[in-house]
Amino acid sequence: MTEPLRLTELDRRSSGLRRVAHGYAASGKLSRLVYRGFVVAGELIAALPRDAVHALRRGPTSPPRIETGTEPKADATSIALYVHYSTTGRVSAMVLDQLGFLRQSGFAIVFISMAARIPEADWQAVRQVCALLVQRENFGRDFGAWHDLIPEVRRRWPSLTELMLVNDSVLGPIHPLGPVLDALRTGGAGLFGLTESVQGGAHLQSYMLLARGGSAAADLMAFVQSVYVSHSKWLLVQLGEVRLARWMRRRGHRVAALFGYDRLIAAALSDPGERVRLTASHAKLRDLDRLSPAQATELLHAWPLNPTHHLWHVLATRFGYPFLKTELILRNPGRIPDVADWINLVPPDSPCPLAELQAHLATMASG
Repeated sequence: MTEPLRLTELDRRSSGLRRVAHGYAASGKLSRLVYRGFVVAGELIAALPRDAVHALRRGPTSPPRIETGTEPKADATSIALYVHYSTTGRVSAMVLDQLGFLRQSGFAIVFISMAARIPEADWQAVRQVCALLVQRENFGRDFGAWHDLIPEVRRRWPSLTELMLVNDSVLGPIHPLGPVLDALRTGGAGLFGLTESVQGGAHLQSYMLLARGGSAAADLMAFVQSVYVSHSKWLLVQLGEVRLARWMRRRGHRVAALFGYDRLIAAALSDPGERVRLTASHAKLRDLDRLSPAQATELLHAWPLNPTHHLWHVLATRFGYPFLKTELILRNPGRIPDVADWINLVPPDSPCPLAELQAHLATMASG
């Protein structure tokens, strides 16, 4: 790690037409962008009727299973809503470790699983580190799970001053998580996240978000409850993740990222090895080495990267970023080169050992 942990404000520039083409990370060629457009259109056409049916049958019924953990923490003021899913229902040792690290940092954890069945031994293991356990239907992804549990959080913990939204879509931590959480908390009141994306407009990627201060936490809960919950992943990203930063800023809250986009691309462009990786990662970047730093920066704003995919290596090696995106390791949708080298970036003293990460991936791949 050579770069300090430091919060930076999100980019306030207009998204522009090319940033609105949010499928850049999975396209890059016109044919692939067109294909992505057809995929999104098909997803929306399939999702909207199912959304309507779901809305009509929804009522005040409780989730299939809701149970208090061994530490209910009725007086807690720091709450983390952790979303879990696996096709097998298993809760991996890595997920248990992530829950344990959050607990050590002072969070009372609400564990929300969208698995159809959870082995009883796994459920009981989760009970040992969580304040509340919920099993709900697999609908609406993370924002749907957070949306449904906000009323219960309000009822149980009316005095909360910190609210974290988090999910199990990342591997790790491969570097200590404590300093990262401490750095998020240095920002005072506001909404903070790990990585800033400028695809579709500057926003915080939603796999780990922290609202600090009673007002910010209340506004985050209000936003989550207002989000249209859909079967469509694309729609949820647009209406939830991409829109959230602007919504919070309009209400006067500070919004900042620990690993800001400009800091990441500056570090990558200053490192010859990372420039080579960027050049090889996408057709639009093949002439990157011929550009001045200013021109290269402009290009990487005109055609923005997904930081947890295209910049995964510089995040892990220069910034002490604690995670790797599971989707990148399992599927690599942007066909980023050298992703198989991730194993070599897991240090021997990783908080989550390599064997544990591989075991979690095997569980995910089996689905």
